[in-house]
Amino acid sequence: MASIDEKAREVQSNVQGTPGLGKSMAKWGALGAVVALPVPFIGPVFGAIAGAAYAYHKGTKKSGL
Repeated sequence: MASIDEKAREVQSNVQGTPGLGKSMAKWGALGAVVALPVPFIGPVFGAIAGAAYAYHKGTKKSGL
């Protein structure tokens, strides 16, 4: 099982190696945060994480990573 550090490096290299993935993650993260605004304090944080994770999954699935 991969450690957290190894997985973080893998994600970082995928984002750097896939054109437009970081930008897409930022857009979806912002959208997730806005959608989760009605939930006080912690909602926007989890919304942003969920949005970025969705964009990462969508971007890596498309490129076959």
